[in-house]
Amino acid sequence: MKTAKPFLKWAGGKSQLINEIENSLPQDFKKKEFTFIEPFVGSGAVMFWMLNKYPNIKKAVINDINTDLTNTYITIRNNVREVIEQLDEWQSQYHQFINDSDARKEYYYKKRALFNTRESGNVEQSSLFIFLNRTCFNGLYRVNKSNGFNVPIGSYKTPLICDEENLLVVSKLLEKVEILNGDFEDTMFHVDKDTFFYFDPPYKPLSNTSSFNSYAKDEFNDNEQIRLRDFCEKLNTNEHYWMLSNSDVKGKNPNDNFFDDLYSNFNINRVQARRSINANPDKRGKLNELLITNYTTEAEYAKAI
Repeated sequence: MKTAKPFLKWAGGKSQLINEIENSLPQDFKKKEFTFIEPFVGSGAVMFWMLNKYPNIKKAVINDINTDLTNTYITIRNNVREVIEQLDEWQSQYHQFINDSDARKEYYYKKRALFNTRESGNVEQSSLFIFLNRTCFNGLYRVNKSNGFNVPIGSYKTPLICDEENLLVVSKLLEKVEILNGDFEDTMFHVDKDTFFYFDPPYKPLSNTSSFNSYAKDEFNDNEQIRLRDFCEKLNTNEHYWMLSNSDVKGKNPNDNFFDDLYSNFNINRVQARRSINANPDKRGKLNELLITNYTTEAEYAKAI
């Protein structure tokens, strides 16, 4: 059977960090049953990988503040056939305009305007979410202060809008996932005795022009980063494992100790990642990111023995 993978393109998606994440799991992770919680699920690259690879995950909970996103997850889980039917129709229509850029633009912007009314039923609204993700500029999700999706059309000639095979396996996998839409702290109500959290919050920008924090209408600023650290400390006190990703601001500015100070009580690892979403191709490439944990990782344990 095909392995489920993210059905969305996503800024900051973690597919290219999977090896580093695997090496950074707790050293006893495979030895007992865990509850897996991801409070900022985004495209779900880590969630899909974890559930595919580790049958010892007995329960999975995902959350995101983005209601359009979580509704799409729920609709794919509950009504995947209807979503596939709608996307297949739109894909055929969109591909007809391959040599007519004006007609293609008109089609895209009509779909964007319809999405922003948020008056459609769950199937159509979720299908619009996927359609826009597959056809907009670089698969970027960005909204304005009024929560209006405002990304322009992309330049893809024949984008894969309806990936039927993957959507079917995603739907099957999501049957065992609880899907929440709220603040990251609310996930505390879903912990079990052995719980592993993976945090992938909106990254602290490396510069004034590199922010993707307009992912939601409310900005995830430094105060929110501090609130997340406080939540991680609470989880640590309650003996729950957690791993957190974020940007390495110190790599951009050696005097910027924001995260080094914030997480000074925990293990901070710098790993190489590839950024693929940038308007300027010259600015795409490898750079360091942070993987922060509150436990001894499998890699560290292997070195010690």
